[in-house]
Amino acid sequence: MATILPWARRLGVDAPDVTLPDADPAVALLAGDHEAAAEAWDALGMPYEAALAHFDSGTEEGLREALRRFEALGASAAGGATRRQLRQLGARSIPAGARTATRAHPLGLTRREAEVLEGICAGQTNAEIAAELFLSARTVDHHVSSLMRKLGVSTRAHAASEAQRRGFVPSRN
Repeated sequence: MATILPWARRLGVDAPDVTLPDADPAVALLAGDHEAAAEAWDALGMPYEAALAHFDSGTEEGLREALRRFEALGASAAGGATRRQLRQLGARSIPAGARTATRAHPLGLTRREAEVLEGICAGQTNAEIAAELFLSARTVDHHVSSLMRKLGVSTRAHAASEAQRRGFVPSRN
C-alpha cells in the first residue's frame, strides 16, 4: 500500500486516506526527505523505489543519482524520463547512456571491450592486444579496467573465468 501513495502523487490522482507507520519510506518521501526515503528503500532491498525517491527530489544532484541507478537496473524508460528532467533543469553534460549494441551485449560490453576480453581469454598481454587491435597499450588498459568493473572482478584471470561462467564465447579460433 505504501508504494501507491508516492505514485498517486506523481500521477496527480487522489490517494487513499491511510495512516502509515513512521518507519515506512513513503512517509519520508511524502514529507520531502528524498534522501532518507532512498536510504530506507535501499535498506528494504527495493532499488527501483530508491531511484524513484532520488528522481522525485527534482534536483540536479538527485536526478543524476536517479539516472545512475536506473541505468544500473536497466530501466531505460525511467532513464529517458530522468534525462528529460535534467534537460528541463538546464543541466549540462547529461550522460547519454549505453549504445544499443552495448545494451544488447550479454555482458554489457562495448565492441572494443569485447575484443579486449577475447584477448584476455586467449592469454594475451595488454601490449599484445594493443598491437593486434591497432590501439595504444594505454587505451587497452582503460578497456581492461572498464570491462573488469562491468564484470565485477579485480583480476584478468577472474575476468576470463567470469566471462566463461556467463557464457561469453570468444569469436577467435
